[in-house]
Amino acid sequence: MYQFGQMEAGNGGGAITLGPGNIHARPSISRGFGQRVEDLQRAADIDLLVDLGVRIGSAEWFRGALTILALCYAAVSLAPGLEPVAGAVPAALTEAQLDEARAFSFGPLAYGADTGRRMAATDAVRPLTDTPERPIIELTAMVGRGDGFARVLQRAGVSTEEAGRLEALIGGSIEFSDIKEGTPVALTLGRRADRNVARPLEALTFRARFDLKIEVNRAEGRLALARIPIAVDDTPLRIQGQVGSSLYSAARASGAPASAVQSYLRAIASQVNVGSLGAGDHFDIIIEHRRAETGETETGKLLYAGLERSGGKKIQMMQWNQGAGQQWFEASGVGKQSGMLQRPVPGSVSSNFGMRRHPILGYSRMHKGMDFRAGYGTPILAATDGRVARAGWAGGYGKQVRISHRGGLTTSYSHMSRIVAAPGQSVRQGQVIGYVGSTGLSTGPHLHYELYRNGTPVNPNLVKFTQRAQPSGSDLASFRSKLRGLLGVPLGSAKAQVRDAEAKTAAKSIKA
Repeated sequence: MYQFGQMEAGNGGGAITLGPGNIHARPSISRGFGQRVEDLQRAADIDLLVDLGVRIGSAEWFRGALTILALCYAAVSLAPGLEPVAGAVPAALTEAQLDEARAFSFGPLAYGADTGRRMAATDAVRPLTDTPERPIIELTAMVGRGDGFARVLQRAGVSTEEAGRLEALIGGSIEFSDIKEGTPVALTLGRRADRNVARPLEALTFRARFDLKIEVNRAEGRLALARIPIAVDDTPLRIQGQVGSSLYSAARASGAPASAVQSYLRAIASQVNVGSLGAGDHFDIIIEHRRAETGETETGKLLYAGLERSGGKKIQMMQWNQGAGQQWFEASGVGKQSGMLQRPVPGSVSSNFGMRRHPILGYSRMHKGMDFRAGYGTPILAATDGRVARAGWAGGYGKQVRISHRGGLTTSYSHMSRIVAAPGQSVRQGQVIGYVGSTGLSTGPHLHYELYRNGTPVNPNLVKFTQRAQPSGSDLASFRSKLRGLLGVPLGSAKAQVRDAEAKTAAKSIKA
């Protein structure tokens, strides 16, 4: 054995030093030993962890790549297989369990399931010669617009003869015109002896009126009718509140129906400029309202319109039958009497018909109508019934509406801020057609009103507007009595009263 670096004497017959200039052997022997020493040194310096990110393509890099591939191949070769591992085998089903599984597997399809498909006749499933029928059928029919009561029953499966008998039976107790469209009718159809005929009616229930429920039941082969009265509280609903930024929004937020708020605005507009109302003003609305003991509520027409101005002025208006129909009267009893034309706005006249100096053009010319003072946004009402001939921009007139009336009359409303009526639309006297503005050649918000007869301008002052009337005697006493009764209605909100009715209904059901 040789020890690299130095070989001592006595080991192999002499001392040999493996360093440069210290090898005293023959040249061939020296080269063999030196090469072997260098190879052994290089083998000792081999690094198995090669960084493949540097010296790419070198011999060392290829050696590292081959080493990694060899290791991956060894890992894949020595990895376990993916064959399933055998587990526990479940016990076999008993005969009863098999029958139950079979029933649940084809039972839904045999009965039609949700798809409507049925299994064909096989050894497992055969059609029955006589399938059983449901003993009773409970359903709900709905009364449609213009529906006859017998027709409603026939659509539900009642025979024509029995539907006619039921209509005659029920018609002797109520008026079918009282039944509102959309009223549900609950029916119970019984068992029939022959499948080729309609099922007989066993029971029928529906709400004939707000205060009446009708029930029909079969007893001893005959139909018997029962009227079930429903107690109704007819106390009107009173809603008060502050105008704030918007009278309409404030009234709606307080629980007043939209139709009642619109009627209120029309009534108040006949006395005051709605656009002049301030945030501190207070409104007072009373409407028809009925509450049934079963919890339902029903709202009717506006009965009273009140307004308390922050400046101290108070307006009280109530509907009252005068002459041909109902109209609005002030608390003093002064009301509007039907006439030929109605004032389009409640403001006073600022400029009459005739020659005048135009405030913008600066020269005199014919003023073909009347100017009414009115605040911006005041509703403009149709003077009488007619059809809208035009509605839109009309040059210096600004936004304008023209209405054609009977007898060759035409009325014109100009300088509007907004138009409501549409061309070709039929309007009634007092209907809102637009709102006061200052469009076109105008120095400020007002209404320019013109009247034409067969196309020729006519002085509106020559045609009387509607006049005021006042009940007298016993009629005036009745008017004041009704007004006192309305003013005595307690304050409440529609939302609160609905909650009270629901609470009473819930309490009755708990007691039952």
